[in-house]
Amino acid sequence: MSSFKKDDEAGAMSFYHDKSTVLQEARVFNESPISPRKCRALLTRIVYLLYVGETFSTHEATTLFFGVTKLFQHKDAALRQMVYLVIKELSSIAEDVIMVTSSIMKDMQPNLEVVYRPNAIRALARIIDAQTVQSFERFFKSALVDRSPPVSSASITSAYHLFPIAGGVIKRWSNEAQEAVNAKAVSSSSYTPSMAAAYISGGGSNGYQSVSSSSYIMQYHALGLLYLMREKDRMAVTKMVQQFGAGKSASIVRNPMAICMLVRFARKIMDEDPNVQKQMHEYLEGLLRHKSDMVNIEAARAICEMRNVTSAELYRPVAVLQLFLSSPKPVLKFAAVKTLSKLAQTHPDAVTSCNLDLENLISDSNRSIATYAITTLLKTGNEASVDRLMKQISSFMTDITDEFKIIVVDAIRSLCIKFPSKQAVMLTFLSGVLRDEGGYDFKLAVVDAIFDMIKFIQDSREVALAHLCEFIEDCEFTKLSVRILYLLGIEGPKTRNPTKYIRYIYNRVVLENAVVRAAAVSSLAKFGVSTSDTTVLKSIGVLLRRCLDDVDDEVRDRAAMYLKVIEDKQLADAYVRDEAVWSLSALESSLMSYIKDDSKHAQAFDVASVPKISRDQAASEVSQRPSALETIASSSAAPAASSTPQPTATETASNYAEQLASVPEFGSYGPVLKSSVKPVELTESETEYAVAAVKHIFKEHIVFQFNVSNTIPDTVLEQVSVIMVPAEEETGLTEDFIIPVPSLTTSSGAGQVYVSFTRDDPAEYQTATFSCTLQFVSKEVDPSSGEPEEEGYDDEYQVEDLELGAGDYIVPTYVTFASEWDKLATGPSVTETFALSGSESLRDAVKSLIEVLNMEALGGTEAPTSTSVHTLNMSGMVAGGGGKVLTRCRMTFAAGQGVTLELAVRAEKEEATRLVMAAI
Repeated sequence: MSSFKKDDEAGAMSFYHDKSTVLQEARVFNESPISPRKCRALLTRIVYLLYVGETFSTHEATTLFFGVTKLFQHKDAALRQMVYLVIKELSSIAEDVIMVTSSIMKDMQPNLEVVYRPNAIRALARIIDAQTVQSFERFFKSALVDRSPPVSSASITSAYHLFPIAGGVIKRWSNEAQEAVNAKAVSSSSYTPSMAAAYISGGGSNGYQSVSSSSYIMQYHALGLLYLMREKDRMAVTKMVQQFGAGKSASIVRNPMAICMLVRFARKIMDEDPNVQKQMHEYLEGLLRHKSDMVNIEAARAICEMRNVTSAELYRPVAVLQLFLSSPKPVLKFAAVKTLSKLAQTHPDAVTSCNLDLENLISDSNRSIATYAITTLLKTGNEASVDRLMKQISSFMTDITDEFKIIVVDAIRSLCIKFPSKQAVMLTFLSGVLRDEGGYDFKLAVVDAIFDMIKFIQDSREVALAHLCEFIEDCEFTKLSVRILYLLGIEGPKTRNPTKYIRYIYNRVVLENAVVRAAAVSSLAKFGVSTSDTTVLKSIGVLLRRCLDDVDDEVRDRAAMYLKVIEDKQLADAYVRDEAVWSLSALESSLMSYIKDDSKHAQAFDVASVPKISRDQAASEVSQRPSALETIASSSAAPAASSTPQPTATETASNYAEQLASVPEFGSYGPVLKSSVKPVELTESETEYAVAAVKHIFKEHIVFQFNVSNTIPDTVLEQVSVIMVPAEEETGLTEDFIIPVPSLTTSSGAGQVYVSFTRDDPAEYQTATFSCTLQFVSKEVDPSSGEPEEEGYDDEYQVEDLELGAGDYIVPTYVTFASEWDKLATGPSVTETFALSGSESLRDAVKSLIEVLNMEALGGTEAPTSTSVHTLNMSGMVAGGGGKVLTRCRMTFAAGQGVTLELAVRAEKEEATRLVMAAI
């Protein structure tokens, strides 16, 4: 038996290295009479070579192609099928392939045996080009509605592949594709074995299926073609799903794969149009009782992935998935446990009922199923089960691939944050797998998990750093070594005994490559800057001087620079301690504004007015910005394949500035000092009129921009304006004018209404609350002419109040809090105590403070680690030359009493401190 396998392997390898022999043996195609057995064997070798990646030159492919076409004179059915397979593969390489069209057309005639027709249709679709598709339209359209499923499926799939080059022609076949979906299955008497053989050899199935399922396969292909025709029209896709899924024609679609495709269409529609969510959800729930397991899984997964899905809506799909967990079929168990694992990330409580079944899968022989089971339990289990689960994980980590190891590590990473008291057990496990064999991605996942533990669980810091120090002694990945050295430089000086990490760092200078040595030098310098021990500082100076003789210039330059920096406090603050960098997009926007404003050219550009961001934010900003090559690639790619990234805050502000510059009334206002990044929604999403407000701060003016949309069909709104009435008489603001929208229809999109106010005292920061009323003239549209009627009626619509607060004047900026707080110690400062009785937790209080003040939370203080005591540090810049402002918010929480806040504010100007205090 083993020798037989070896012969098979040797034969397979000889196929791969046998192109020249195949070309020589192609003479067999010219023999007379033709030997079908020899020709089939040679054609099989050609197909194999093509499938494993062997390349044929144009001349070789053309010679083979026309040699193969000589086999059309033989009527052997099996040989003819192999001929078509080879023709399809060679057609993209050979020249003048269109000459074989007449031979193929003979096999497409309806009066011939059906075994030829599907193969001929598929081959013809590969040979013709965009200019000749229309010539064969009649043949394809008749085959689309053929009573034979293999013929119909072959024509539909051919149309699908022709769509990119002849979309306009293919769209005319919509009625035929619709008829193919509605076609009834052929009876078993008319579905002959030759039909099945043709269907399977043509690639329509992965094996011989039952007559009842195979005979409906054209529905699956036809639905795919119909969606391709209508994917740009959301309403057309919605109607298609309603017709074949939830409508009267629902019983027509019998093929399980076709129903799964409808489920995916319905899932997409639900995301795009909330108005049909209820109807689609009812359709999906009905499919949970379908007789096909495939359909049950797909419907359950679609419901689990719905936006804003509730626990009540998850009850039935989770129950269905739970039944599949005990299925004897591994594929069903895998699909169910993978779906539950993903659901547990967002709704762990809904999956808790499956914990007992999931625990039984931990010992499953399929390690992929066991991996998902254990990771799901990690997300849904309680603190008491952590130790037992960690022991079970350790037993099979060596038996799974790196891909599944990463899934386990990510689950443990989430568990660390969920149960901080179990950090010792999980840290021991992570350090253990870090020493095991594995690739870069796996080791990166483990290192990231340990990094998160250091960041969010302070008690684990020193032990975690010790494990990382041991890891870099034998780390083979330069990137990981550099990241760990950087972290040691940040966190090491904060520990009780920082000197013990210096030895590990200096070892890297001695033993590693130039990239790691340079990172080690930077890490050593951070210890020198942070220490107040003269002995330690002297030792670090000695180590850095040794690096001046390094063979790499980067290492030498860093050592020389840091020797100078650690001796000068100002340089140390600027180059080592400061964690903030300029936001390049904000800097570019400020420079453009400076260049356009002629009144500012007499004075130098004030770089201090540009907000800063953290180094992590800067790295993220760079990674999200497409490179030149990516820009070229995306511009040439299909629009459907590209994803539009969300604009940054600076890009949004720049877009607003361009809009305002196009309005002549604002020409004398000067540059925009600050624009609110996120519009304030003043109406609910399902109301008849949608209104959102954006606030723009100028030096002497404030402009309110209202984005108004009309959602009522057959109605035109004219002279649309917004009336703003302040709640208090004295606001320090005087209304200038209103710029209305002349006309607004459902198809015109959102229109912009502008309301301008003058700031009575530009040195003050005015705050106010306005009641807003939408006023307009409503006119009906004449259905016959499509034009609005001449007479309308005045109407108004009350929207929510709009507040102008402190956060509208403050721009978030990142700083190193400790050093900046000390620098502002001699400036204006104020400290007051407040009772935030409305806040039910420290997390709620933190979220409210950040939202009200619109300041940058520093050092991870936006995420409280304690439920009773927390300190939130924030920084910002007041627009219009108000300077920096920093806040230190010390908070305590007691049940029944709410949050007590001690707010300390330091700023460069007195007005900024008053602005922040007034907001609270």
